[in-house]
Amino acid sequence: MPVDIVPMEDGHAYDPHRHHRRSTRLPGYDYGQPGAYFVTIVAQDRARLSGEVLDGEMRLNDEGRMVGRQWRSLPEWFRMVELDTYIVMPNHFHAILIIQGAPEVGYIVGAFKFITTVEYIHGVNELGWPPFRGRLWQRNYYEHIIRDKTNDNASANIS
Repeated sequence: MPVDIVPMEDGHAYDPHRHHRRSTRLPGYDYGQPGAYFVTIVAQDRARLSGEVLDGEMRLNDEGRMVGRQWRSLPEWFRMVELDTYIVMPNHFHAILIIQGAPEVGYIVGAFKFITTVEYIHGVNELGWPPFRGRLWQRNYYEHIIRDKTNDNASANIS
């Protein structure tokens, strides 16, 4: 069956046989059940908006401090959420998120991305922060389910 090639916004052609996203989600897993998750969120275009690494140490700018502050505020929005180790990097963010039940990980990550985007836009308009192209964060995120102590090394890897 022939498939229409549709032009995309950037002028390239969309071909559904070539351009498709594979889910990184574990099939059949309930992401609303209690558990710990290692989460990575990446800035759109991998833009270095949150600071820089100097002499092997992450130096956050105001934008990076805002990302950390908003992450730490998540338990105020979601009572069933506990936070573990996290780190803001120049163009991405790693964290361990512990949920005690609904809502699902994706909903919490989506809320975090929304809140940080709104505050970042405020920083662009009011504080002179560098603008971003289109969206602050990439469309998706990466998560890894921490199922046992052998996976618990994720905490050591990001602290």
